[in-house]
Amino acid sequence: MRTNRGLVGLFLLTLVGCASIASPELRRQSAENMAHAAGWQSIRLMTTTPFVLAGFIPQNVHQDELLTIYIEGDGLAWLSQSQVSLDPTPLRPLALQLALRHPQGAAAYLARPCQYVTGNDQHNCAATWWTDRRFAAEVVAATDQAIEQLKRRFQANKIVLVGYSGGAAIAALVAAQRADVVRLVTVAGNLDHAAWTHHHHVTPLTGSLNPADRWQALAAIPQIHFVGAEDDIVTREIVASYLARFPKNNRAQLRVIEGFDHVCCWVEQWPDLSRW
Repeated sequence: MRTNRGLVGLFLLTLVGCASIASPELRRQSAENMAHAAGWQSIRLMTTTPFVLAGFIPQNVHQDELLTIYIEGDGLAWLSQSQVSLDPTPLRPLALQLALRHPQGAAAYLARPCQYVTGNDQHNCAATWWTDRRFAAEVVAATDQAIEQLKRRFQANKIVLVGYSGGAAIAALVAAQRADVVRLVTVAGNLDHAAWTHHHHVTPLTGSLNPADRWQALAAIPQIHFVGAEDDIVTREIVASYLARFPKNNRAQLRVIEGFDHVCCWVEQWPDLSRW
């Protein structure tokens, strides 16, 4: 029998140990401190969908024609193979760390639904939004609306979307319905969740859209997909399954980085890797 295990969450738990899991408040405060130390501030983005999305932007926003937006991974979705987390705020916000190391130009960070929010902003935060419906149409719509708000704030005309892990799926699904995305970049990205669940023998994400099914809408967008050679959460074969949807003469760039896994060592090497 298949079980819906939180593979990324479990992988992170093995790194930090169950006894050291920080509370949601400590996880939020840690991200705030990290961002403030880099001169960034937290924001809340209201949408017409059920969610209020959290984000971080530089304290001094400079107008720029091009805006790069980093989208977070699935976060702490599961506490064990059978226990869903009550709050998906990441243990380690890797996409935020990448955003804070963005080498040049305007950048912003966008969390996933129910990450980093409290009080009334947590309305409609049912666990389905970070389990089987993590890539649902409502999540894509909320992210798309939040991106539009960020774009206006920076007065940008074009955007680059960078998605980490599950955030890569959201970035691709949003890019498929926008005309202003000039590049899609993913890091350890779950771009074909049907291949992902099949590979790990877990329950299919029946409530989610699959980026691989939107390949035709994505074919004209320049893409770079980074995968760690040692990543056993999102393997190169899973990303290759997404790329195989495209014609051979129009496939995106796949960069397999030796010595990297799902977490190591993207942040440390990001200033060099992100010079696309």
